[in-house]
Amino acid sequence: MTLPLIVVAGATGQLGQTLAQLWAKSPLPQYQLKALDRTELDISEAKTVIAVLSELKPAVIVNAAAYTQVDKAESEARVAHLVNAEAVGRIAAWSAKNSAKLIHISTDFVFDGTRQTPYRADHQTNPLGVYGESKLAGEHKIQTQASQRNAVIRTSWLYSEYGNNFVKTMLRLMGDRDQLSVVNDQIGSPTSTHGLAALLFTMISKDSYQGIYHWSDGASISWYEFAQEIQDQAIQEGLLSKAIPINPISTSEYPTPAQRPAYSVLDRSRAVAQFECPALDWKGQLNLVIKELARE
Repeated sequence: MTLPLIVVAGATGQLGQTLAQLWAKSPLPQYQLKALDRTELDISEAKTVIAVLSELKPAVIVNAAAYTQVDKAESEARVAHLVNAEAVGRIAAWSAKNSAKLIHISTDFVFDGTRQTPYRADHQTNPLGVYGESKLAGEHKIQTQASQRNAVIRTSWLYSEYGNNFVKTMLRLMGDRDQLSVVNDQIGSPTSTHGLAALLFTMISKDSYQGIYHWSDGASISWYEFAQEIQDQAIQEGLLSKAIPINPISTSEYPTPAQRPAYSVLDRSRAVAQFECPALDWKGQLNLVIKELARE
């Protein structure tokens, strides 16, 4: 008997690679997993999306494919919206028509950062730049399908042992430089792909999920504080031989083309309660990745 299929779009991204790595230990023996990279499923190509999904007939689609270059999006708005909104709409339409479950990964950048307490899914969105606008438009495309079998997961500050991310960048710079300056007035919560993958596996195992969920590792810290913890753990695990000074700076001292939300901590309580997930500790999740990098 052929097992029902889970298709992951975005196989070479951080989350896609983590899902593939952890699949053997997932609680989903009733499914098979197929992670597709851009050469196998380019979500920006309308005909390709329909053809591939129609051939594979997945029972579940996890859309981890996205245009994620926040600053570059300011000058490539058309491309960002093509991938993060229009393509998402096509996947959602196919899913609704073919009774497939869809889980789509979104972002904290849909908020403007003016709050001082964690954002719930029902709080007002107001993206500050093209990237956030395009991701929010993708969310709206899913919601217009009115399917009872789809969900959006907003996450923040995603990192892993794969690809390019803040943790790996900090480790590289800490090994190369005598000192670092890191922004201290943007507050958010790191999210390990390991914890996010565990949530996805749990959601897929459930009969129903719908709407928007928030997920992170639960911290409320600055990039500066995150960098400090990365250095401390890296020294402890032998990834770095010595500590260097890390200097806190303001956002105005590190200008970027795209504006970032000053506060984007996500309230994950709905996901924790509905899916009975452990409320993961951000330092413990970071340590898993640091240990993995130390083994490489």
